[in-house]
Amino acid sequence: MFIGISADLRQISFTFILPLFPKLLEFYRNLEAPQEASNSVLNRILLALNAYKHSFSRPISDRYDIVLLGGALGSLFSFLQAIASPIIGRLSDKYGRRTALLWSMGGNIASVALWVAATDFRTFLASRVVGGLSEGNVQLATAMAADISDDQQRGATMALVGACFSIAFTFGPALGAALANVSTVAANPFATAAAFSLFLILVETFYLYLYLPETLPSARDKPAANGTVGKEKPLLASAPTRTNSHLLLNFTHFIFILFFSGMEFSFPFMTYDLFGYTSPQSGKLLGFIGLIASILQGSVTRRLHPLRVVQLGVLACAAAFFVLGRLTTEAGLYGAATLLAVTTATVVTGLNSLSSFEAGEGERGGKLGNHRSWGELT
Repeated sequence: MFIGISADLRQISFTFILPLFPKLLEFYRNLEAPQEASNSVLNRILLALNAYKHSFSRPISDRYDIVLLGGALGSLFSFLQAIASPIIGRLSDKYGRRTALLWSMGGNIASVALWVAATDFRTFLASRVVGGLSEGNVQLATAMAADISDDQQRGATMALVGACFSIAFTFGPALGAALANVSTVAANPFATAAAFSLFLILVETFYLYLYLPETLPSARDKPAANGTVGKEKPLLASAPTRTNSHLLLNFTHFIFILFFSGMEFSFPFMTYDLFGYTSPQSGKLLGFIGLIASILQGSVTRRLHPLRVVQLGVLACAAAFFVLGRLTTEAGLYGAATLLAVTTATVVTGLNSLSSFEAGEGERGGKLGNHRSWGELT
């Protein structure tokens, strides 16, 4: 329950921004780009993107500036997560999952507070940098799920964590899009959505500080301050039998995310460009994906072997790409979204389960952090 609450509230807050990205970046571009003589961070990025666009034999149209800018920010966020994930994981192995998660939440609070105050692009960029370096909730929730489950329960427990993320994906984008229509600060039209996101993270952090137990056995069973031991520490389990190398699993994760993440992040930009979707419409579509994914994880994913889960998801992903490549109608868009929901509900959850099988209790944080880092390198 604690892991589910940690996953849900943070991910609801995290997904607020997804349907807002096109309009949010358009706001900063309209605010700062007209000042062409200025040496602002945004203008320097736009100049670099223009140079990139004109490096092709057929230069990319200016209408894709927002898409390229969003892609650049998404790549930056993922790169920072790739750096931070193994470090956060190893720290959780040394100091405990609870301690690592609370420090990660502190970084999340700082990130969203910067978004609330982001009346210029430079501050918004700083919020993304801080957020990328402190985002450890997903891997820590996964490590906690591995801590409290045995091999037989592992797939079902990972599916439960995945379902929590999918539920957050169902409500977060729609709620963020709705709050974006409430303007309370003229200098930052998205301050209301950012402020409510900050409120959710503060509530979650307070709750976790009061009630979250430590799940890492070696940290949970340390001697008390008075020299006594709370309970007898069990003998260390023998090293797990390796059936898949971490290198193979990490490389599989890398290849999958290489193709999937770019599409996933650019999905709101694609609907914005092809169908003129507004933030509420994008929020509705993303919510639909989250709803289908949560249903599948609660009913199908938890009952299948993790390897079968991965195989099912890869097939669904290939079919989704085929449909998206020939997309002309909104009906086709929702058909592709259904296939993407199947992918979301399966591949990463299955790979996380397989990776956790290959790690002992004292190395899960680091191993799962490395596993996530490989995905973020894309």
